[in-house]
Parts: sequence; C-alpha cells; structure tokens
Amino acid sequence: MSKRLLALAATGLALALTACGSASNTTSNSASGASGGSQASGTLTVWTDETRLEGFNAIGESFQKATGVKLEVVQKPTEDVRTDFIAQAPSGAGPDLIVGANDWVGSLVKNGVVAPVELGDKADGFSDAARKAFTSEGTLYGVPYAVENIALVRNNALAKDTPTTFDELIAQGKQLTPEHPVLIQQGDKGDAYHLYPVQSSFGAPLFKPDTTEIGMKGEAGEKFAAYIKKLAGEGVLSESIGGDQAKQAFLDGKSPYIITGPWWTGEFTKAGLDISVLPVPSAGGQPSAPFIGVQGVYLSSHSKNALLANQFLDYMAGDEAQKILQEKGGRLPALKSAAAAVTDPVLKGFEAAGESGQALPATITTMDAVWSHWGSAELSILRGEDPVTTWQQMIANVEDALAKG
Repeated sequence: MSKRLLALAATGLALALTACGSASNTTSNSASGASGGSQASGTLTVWTDETRLEGFNAIGESFQKATGVKLEVVQKPTEDVRTDFIAQAPSGAGPDLIVGANDWVGSLVKNGVVAPVELGDKADGFSDAARKAFTSEGTLYGVPYAVENIALVRNNALAKDTPTTFDELIAQGKQLTPEHPVLIQQGDKGDAYHLYPVQSSFGAPLFKPDTTEIGMKGEAGEKFAAYIKKLAGEGVLSESIGGDQAKQAFLDGKSPYIITGPWWTGEFTKAGLDISVLPVPSAGGQPSAPFIGVQGVYLSSHSKNALLANQFLDYMAGDEAQKILQEKGGRLPALKSAAAAVTDPVLKGFEAAGESGQALPATITTMDAVWSHWGSAELSILRGEDPVTTWQQMIANVEDALAKG
C-alpha cells in the first residue's frame, strides 16, 4: 500500500470516509490490519461490461495476490452499468466500484452516487487531459486507466492502400466487397459516435472549442446531414448493421474496412486477420476528428468498503495495473509512463488517428438526451426523412436539452 494510504488509514482521514460518511468497523479493522504489514481481507465488487471483463478479472487476481482483498467482477450489459448503478447505489445494493467512460461524470455526480478520488502525488503521472476528463468543478471523480478513440481499421488481405478521401474509399470498397464497402455500425437507434469522424470533417463539431455552444448547427451540419442521406442511398449505412453485425461482417471478410475502436481489434487479430489502423479519411474536406474518451474506475459514495476500495484505486494508478489492462483490453494506458512503453502498432495507429480528436464532454448532465436526439435524427435521415429539416429539429431539441441541464 502507498504511504499516502498508510497515512489515511492511520489518521482516519481516508477520502472515502470523508465522502461517504463512515465505513463499517469490519472494513476499518481490515484496512488497518493491511497497513500494519499483514494482508487485508474482504471483498470488493466492481461492475464492468463484456469488453473489459478479461482485463478486470486479471487485475483482480493480481490485486488479491498483492493485498489479500478479493475483487468480484460482475459483467453487465454496457448500457446497464451506469443506469443500474444510479438506481441501486443509494440503497446500498450497488457495487463498490464501476468501470466506465468519462462522459458519465456529469450524471453520476448529479445523482450523488460517486465519491471524490484523491490520488496525491500519483495524479502527476497522468496526462492533463486524462485528469480533466474525470474532473467536475475542480474535483476528481475517477481513476483513469485508458484513452481511446475510433479509427479506420483495414483488413490488409483485402486492401493494401487506402484512399485519402471518404468518397474514394467507398468507391474502392465497392470494387472489393460490393455489399459492404465500409462498415459503420448504426442499429435501430442510430449511432452518432461512430459517424462523428465523418461529421467532424465537414467542420461541424458537436461543440465549439472549449465551450458548450453547439457547433454543428447551420450550413456545415446540414451538409453532413445530406451526406448521411447519400451514404444511405449507396447502401453504406443501414440500421440493420449494429455493433455485433459490423464486427462479425469484418471478421468474416465481408468488408475491407470498419470504423471502430480498440475494443474489437484483439478479436480481429486473434482470428488471424492482418490489420492496420488508420485515420478516417475526410468526407467534407477538413480532417476527421474522432471523440477522445477516457475510461476509468469510479468509487461509489455508498460503498461499505471505502478504505479497501481506495486501496484498489491506488493500485489502479500504478504501472502494473495499467499494463495489465492494456495487454488484456487493447487500450492505450492513461498513465504516461505506461503509455510511453507501448510499442503495439495497432495501439499506435489509434493514437495517431486521435491526434486531431476532440474530448468527450464530461460534465454535461444531459448528455444522454443529446446522444438520443442526435442519433435518432441521423437514423431518421437514413430512413429517408428530409436531411435539413430533420437536422434543424434535432439542433433545437439538443439546445433545449442542454438548457434544462
């Protein structure tokens, strides 16, 4: 355990006790025992989704060997981790920790279900961007462990060279695999996240730089909306292609390209595919800019094992944990020293594709509504609705949602 946590346990000023009220006597005694030189005992529960399960199972084994504390990793559907946590945490039925993206910060803080995190000197080991991603009004609410963005993944057995514009890429893809020139997941709710590199190349960012003012309204956004209709008409976009369908089609060699993130590339390489990771070519004349997300671990403000949970968070802020998660999860570490040691060309490709990326908004409490209006509008255009009027109505809905936040 670090000197910081030893001091916290000895003085009773542990962050989690400050934020959460008080832990049980059993928890306090266990933590004190660990700080005295013997291993702690107890169990921590963490919720995560299927894409992070392997990594956190491995982390749990390593952490238990080092501390004696068991990490019970519970897999839940991605969309249920946050919603179930918000619903169950106040009653004490939720986990001690959850794994999720930085754009959860706003809603988790608003609902009072996460506790502040104190990293001490270890905070300097993370990039400013990673720390800021989990910060709300000057307070850190999570330990970052990975930085991620989407990019263009190429099956090198099907294509050797990639054009510099998105239209040329589609034309090439149609010659190679007419049914799926490029795979971009949409599904029955739309998917603005996976289309965003294309949208941003039209000069239509979600927000203007360093503001919460909508940047995708007006002519630039409407041109992108018309481009959605064009892609749908050419069969490039389809609501029948959700995430699982896109992944399987790429695994089956039905397309030379897929726009996706590092969460699937491990499956591609395990299946024997030779892949390259590239920036998404521009469709609108400007560089494509994917969202940059930061993944991290949040501490429940209702955890009954707060001292042990903070011991785990301290472990998460070290090289060993970050390296394990990088190897198992295929994401670039958020810790600068761990990231500098990465040589994997796939991860380096994602890093290069994200150089012009834009940070996912972290503290907006109504982002769920923004994503919903945005994705639904793109889906409506895909289905044949008028691009301009649909886009304009979406902008009005998004601005209304932001005003209510």
